[in-house]
Amino acid sequence: MSLLMMLDYAGVALFAATGALAASRKELDLIGFLFFAAVTGLGGGTVRDLILGRVPVFWVLDPTYIVISVVTGAFVFLTAHRVEWRYRLLIWLDAIGLAAYSVLGAAKGLAVSGSPTIAIVTGTLTAAFGGILRDLLANEASVLLRPEIYITAAIAGASAFTAGHAAGLPLYVSSMVGVAVAFGLRGGALHYGWMLPRYRPRPGRPQDEAMKPRRKSRRH
Repeated sequence: MSLLMMLDYAGVALFAATGALAASRKELDLIGFLFFAAVTGLGGGTVRDLILGRVPVFWVLDPTYIVISVVTGAFVFLTAHRVEWRYRLLIWLDAIGLAAYSVLGAAKGLAVSGSPTIAIVTGTLTAAFGGILRDLLANEASVLLRPEIYITAAIAGASAFTAGHAAGLPLYVSSMVGVAVAFGLRGGALHYGWMLPRYRPRPGRPQDEAMKPRRKSRRH
């Protein structure tokens, strides 16, 4: 089994676990767990393949991915009650999955297009889209709206892998660098609260006043 295939299976399993853990927080039944696991585990890669024009998508060509998602969802259904700190587990599993998928998505984008720019885009989408779908389904605050670094970590991991590939590094070295960069940034954000500067509106007129139509002055 190749390194990229191992990253692919691991990424699906990790994201599927985060989806199932989100289902446990909503106290869903077994089917709900399996659905959340499959959508979260397969969502990012599906969007990537559709953008790259790779149809049928990866889980149609290799149903092993579906089996991994289902088995992971069932396992979490049977064991989630033993984990009291489920949310903390969810976000750390999500960080590992994000790191693995940022590299895998970049590698697949690079293989299809040969473009470093496309590789970074597909790496970011693969890493982030599953988590976005999970949060939407669970009706929880999206990862996009949380203050700490998330998408930036995926971009950095995909960029590091792509740069390593362009520099002629062996695949396993560039992959390890990409995973380390993405996980390091996301892990630091979770542990230390790292975040990018946020937009702050400049002081001015109150919004209600600014929205009021101006009255035309009368000429005497």
